Amino acid sequence: MARKILMCGNEACGEGAVLAGCRLYAGYPITPQNELTAYMSKRMSETGRIFIQAESELAAINMVFGAAAAGARAMTSSSSPGISLKQEGISYIAACELPAVIVNVQRGGPGLGNIAPAQSDYFQSVKGGGHGDYRLIVLAPASVQDMLDYTFHAFDLADKYRNPVLILADGLLGQMMEPLDLKSTVHSPQSIEKPWALTGCAGRKANFIRSLILTDAELEAHNIKLQAKYAVIKENETRAETYNMKNAEIVIVAYGSMARIGKAVVERCRAKGLKVGLIRPVTLWPFPDKIIREAAETAKKFLVVEMSAGQMVEDVMLSVLGNAEVHFYGRMGGMIPSEEEITAKVEAIA
Repeated sequence: MARKILMCGNEACGEGAVLAGCRLYAGYPITPQNELTAYMSKRMSETGRIFIQAESELAAINMVFGAAAAGARAMTSSSSPGISLKQEGISYIAACELPAVIVNVQRGGPGLGNIAPAQSDYFQSVKGGGHGDYRLIVLAPASVQDMLDYTFHAFDLADKYRNPVLILADGLLGQMMEPLDLKSTVHSPQSIEKPWALTGCAGRKANFIRSLILTDAELEAHNIKLQAKYAVIKENETRAETYNMKNAEIVIVAYGSMARIGKAVVERCRAKGLKVGLIRPVTLWPFPDKIIREAAETAKKFLVVEMSAGQMVEDVMLSVLGNAEVHFYGRMGGMIPSEEEITAKVEAIA
């Protein structure tokens, strides 16, 4: 395969999974991520791996649960309503400390909504969409290249921490096409021993993987163990990109597709003499609160831009600790904020 190729984001995500050694993909069709399912049906067959079009989203996530418990690298993908259906299984996977990769190519909601891009699944993704005190590592790509690279990286993170990782994209990133460097991921997938896996216990002590823990004290001890792991993840894996932050007096905070538009807004504003910079959270959980808090020591106005009614803005407010004004601009239902709209908002708060 050529080093550079034109791909849409959904296909790039699938190729990242293949390069990472994904052994099983189980999914169910839903727009706007169907190109990913179609791509995996072809590539998994070509590489001698397992592709399953499940009978439902519930079946798909539980197939991933089973494959992960057996030690295989496994992935599923869907779009907003389908991810909602997977939440119980995701909670089980997190409780059982199993590595898995889940991809959400968001669409407009709530309910069935439409098939246009949105970012209204932020709360569901970073606060725990299922039941219980659990966390997902959440990565937010902003380009087709990111769709490949972050998916590749997600499998390594999942194995490293025995925790599910969510790729939170949107319909714009999934459908758009850009040149892709297939060899940008220069290292081989990490090979991590999995002595806990259910691989048959002939000649060894049996392994048990379960999330049903009926003794109160034992369940609390398990939760304390999970929280300690999440603290380590937060310490080691928090990521954000900063853009033109030198002497910035106003900071745009945006992720994914909105961060791309945000960069263009920064250039427009700088050309007008406004000192504007941008922070793009790469990990939505763990959230880069320290980076935002440090920026609030000098920049006293923040503008959070989302394709939602305002969700990440709450985490930005918590991060600045009252040391800066936090403003919001968003569009809903699949509407995409334009450079002109965001620039006008920046000028209004300047």
